[in-house]
Amino acid sequence: MEFRTFQKQWGAEFISSDVVRFRVWAEGQNDMTLRLPENDIQMMAAGDGWYQVDVPGIRHGTAYQFVLQDGMAVPDPASRAQKGDVNGPSIVIDSSRYLHANRGWKGRAWEETIIYELHIGTFTPEGTFRAAIDKLPYLAELGVTQLEVMPVSQFGGSRGWGYDGVLLYAPHSAYGTPEEFHAFIDAAHGLGLSVVLDIVLNHFGPEGNYLPLLSPAFFDSQRKTPWGNGIAYENDAVRSYIIEAPLYWLTEYHLDGLRFDAIDQIKDASAKHILQEIAERIRQFIPDRHIHLTTEDSRNVIFLHPRDEHGETPLFTAEWNDDFHNAAHVFATGETHAYYQDFAHQPEQKFARALSDGFVYQGEISPQSGEPRGVDCHTQPPQFFVDFIQNHDQTGNRAQGDRLITLAGADKTRVLLIALLLSPHIPLLFMGEEYGETHPFLFFTDFHGKLASAVREGRAKEFTGYAGHGESVPDPNDVNTFNHSKLNWDRIATEEGKTWLRLTRKLLELRHRYIVPLLRAGGTADGDIMHTAPGVVAVRWQFSGGTLSLALNISHSPVVLPELAGETLFAWPEVDDILPANSIVIRFANGDAPL
Repeated sequence: MEFRTFQKQWGAEFISSDVVRFRVWAEGQNDMTLRLPENDIQMMAAGDGWYQVDVPGIRHGTAYQFVLQDGMAVPDPASRAQKGDVNGPSIVIDSSRYLHANRGWKGRAWEETIIYELHIGTFTPEGTFRAAIDKLPYLAELGVTQLEVMPVSQFGGSRGWGYDGVLLYAPHSAYGTPEEFHAFIDAAHGLGLSVVLDIVLNHFGPEGNYLPLLSPAFFDSQRKTPWGNGIAYENDAVRSYIIEAPLYWLTEYHLDGLRFDAIDQIKDASAKHILQEIAERIRQFIPDRHIHLTTEDSRNVIFLHPRDEHGETPLFTAEWNDDFHNAAHVFATGETHAYYQDFAHQPEQKFARALSDGFVYQGEISPQSGEPRGVDCHTQPPQFFVDFIQNHDQTGNRAQGDRLITLAGADKTRVLLIALLLSPHIPLLFMGEEYGETHPFLFFTDFHGKLASAVREGRAKEFTGYAGHGESVPDPNDVNTFNHSKLNWDRIATEEGKTWLRLTRKLLELRHRYIVPLLRAGGTADGDIMHTAPGVVAVRWQFSGGTLSLALNISHSPVVLPELAGETLFAWPEVDDILPANSIVIRFANGDAPL
């Protein structure tokens, strides 16, 4: 299968075998110069603030910079790779050089999806694309089907979460080269694993962003976000930069999808919202393989996720369901600070609704904001919701980076993990969760000087008054904060690690055998709350192909098991008519396919 590429407006593009067009929007500059290793070349004004020059004899790997009218040299905002850090020279990349061994790969159907979220820098001791390749057979054997890689766009410093990217087309140089990212994706495809990338289109990081110098009109001073002035998506040049970035990652690297971070912060007054245009362009340009587009949106809305008469998704595929995590967290830990206060009242009912319906808030008033939040989501099938009991945000946005196993204990966490993996929603595991990882995942950066001080002080201030956050906050810029966040792969060899891993493998095997066929059949599922009590939840989902039901108890006392139809699919521990403390049972009724 031939990969389709498209001519991008920004950056360094080969327009023939040995001619590269260098193009940048710099409406804030009166002239621009291209700096190559051997000489400087004047760029030509191409109208509407664009500058470009076609240069013959350029080879893959050539370093270059743009020189502003005051003599300052800056990287290409659409750099495809950096020679070093975010402030240094960019590198010309010939995208035809890497030939994927698995060019026939077309991806996997969404209903099969079991997501494994990972951060390249902390997933292995080395923290590189190459090192991550060695772990791929383990993940394939585990039973996950999709790797969700936290953002890799070049950001300031050598270490960070990736959500402060500034060169949105360039893989972070500390993780490896573009060729090595290609190799990681290609190797995953060879093992039957899809790869999606988390991307950030709502802001740029605080270090290495030279767009305000090149083109002040890239930003709208009247539109504020938590990270500064908003992006002026209505501007044609800005729009091309933002729209082409997702298409670039999908076509250049043969990725299987994208996760769009915090889309509620993407404010666009255009006749067609930029997110809708992005999704339409992707669907039009890549019609021949499975491309999965998920969103994170605190508003609990579904207008970007329509379904056609065949149940297909012409725009975005699914939504990260923070309500599920928040309800589960309060249910298991009792914490009610910050956004958890929305789930403080009768948490067992909130968790039951997250299981049965998806969104907990479907237009109700949020106690935290005092405003209504969410919309009715009953028209969405269960696979619309991406659920998790922990991820990078909810661990890293704690002062000590605590995982749920540390906060709630192993017994409660195990019950919630079983519920997550055997519910009909799409499950997401955070790296290490499969073997009961206890190492924290902290917030870490690699800033210096005043910026480092501002981040350090802001981080400490952020947790003032939060429950469980009275202790000192680790310095994000201390390299030890980063090192403490790396996975402890030695835990797998311990008896506890082996036990967790056996459980996860068994659950994923059952999911593939019983849950996935229910989702493949299509249509929505009627979710019902059967029973709730403090620490106790029972729900069921009625599909055209059968009934799935679940009852769990994380209270300290045994309770009578509610009546559940069908045969037991899984139980922890063995359950008869009584649900002991920290137990769960899942049953499946399907007369055509007995267990």
